Amino acid sequence: MMSGPDSPAILACGLTKAFGTRKALDRVSFELPEGAFLSIFGPNGAGKTTLLRVLSTLVRPTGGKASLCGIDLTEEPDKARGLVGMISHQSMLYPDLTAEENLLLYAELYGVSDPKARVGELLEAVGLAHRRLDAVRTFSRGMTQRVSIARALVHDPRVVFLDEPYSGLDPHAIEIFDELIESTRADRTFVMVSHDLAKGFAMCTHALVLARGRVVSFAPKDELDFDDFAQLYRETVGMGVA
Repeated sequence: MMSGPDSPAILACGLTKAFGTRKALDRVSFELPEGAFLSIFGPNGAGKTTLLRVLSTLVRPTGGKASLCGIDLTEEPDKARGLVGMISHQSMLYPDLTAEENLLLYAELYGVSDPKARVGELLEAVGLAHRRLDAVRTFSRGMTQRVSIARALVHDPRVVFLDEPYSGLDPHAIEIFDELIESTRADRTFVMVSHDLAKGFAMCTHALVLARGRVVSFAPKDELDFDDFAQLYRETVGMGVA
């Protein structure tokens, strides 16, 4: 597949992932345009995190195809990884390193030009320039998550995956996190797994519901009525796991 201006940010065609005899993903298909914000909902065990792991090249699918910005995830996973940032409830930071050291490490791994300047810019953006020389283990949960956002954006990814990023955050930290996400949405595609229906729906441009590894619903938000969608979601949660 060749990347081009008209390539969707994400194209999934019959994605399947099996663990033994259980299908965590079962022929998942959808197309997401560049600049969109996709919220993924569903009960525990529906395949939401597995889908993120496949799309972020952390797990290879058992069947089907997927691409990011026109790059085939199976044929060119290393190239696709350069387009991806990941934010989750796990920070993926080294607690004994300082905020600056953590970000410099990731910047150098991604081959960022002038990593010192990029790291300084991001620490300013997340409001932690004054704590740049402090070990991450001394940070609150909210502060750690802010460094995690900077880590995910250090190489200026085109697609950012968020796996339950609000887990464990207090209201003030959630407010800061929301502001940071909003300030970085331009020219970027976001995909978020969420159990918070109201918040996830408010943030998204597209909504996807999974159950038992299958797509129950996928549509642009402007084609959905929230009350009807909420009822579908409640019925889907009742389906449980595969």
